[in-house]
Amino acid sequence: MRSSRGGQSPGVCEPPGSERLREQVPVPAGRALAVAVLPACPLAVSRLRRLTRAVAHSRRLSEAAEEALAVVVSELATNVVLHSGSPDLVVTFEADDHALTVGVRDRGRWRDRPAARCEAADMDADFGRGLTLVDAYAVDRSVWSDAHGTLVRAVIAM
Repeated sequence: MRSSRGGQSPGVCEPPGSERLREQVPVPAGRALAVAVLPACPLAVSRLRRLTRAVAHSRRLSEAAEEALAVVVSELATNVVLHSGSPDLVVTFEADDHALTVGVRDRGRWRDRPAARCEAADMDADFGRGLTLVDAYAVDRSVWSDAHGTLVRAVIAM
């Protein structure tokens, strides 16, 4: 996480309810279930877990699909918080008859890990398996990145 964000201490978020829409987020018409814009801080991840449960219940997802969606959203949001340097994150939920797609967008730039990945040493690490988990739960994942940020979309089968 950045050492400072507009004068705030690291890990400090805006108070609950102070989220602001900072940009227009294009979502295909007729498929949008929910869109959330939150400060990119640890508190955002727990808020998104609650939203994920609400979306899953509204779609009457199976327990397995709900778990998959929760893991995917948590991991992608955590990646934004830990690695992007973005001030905020945008999460979209879309659905059709067969799948639920979650998109997580940031306005940051990827920050490399401080040390090279070492598979043997990383096996017991607390972090570092996010995209592997996303790939295990999603039937498809795509990443678009440019100078304005990154969008990761993951598709969960229903």
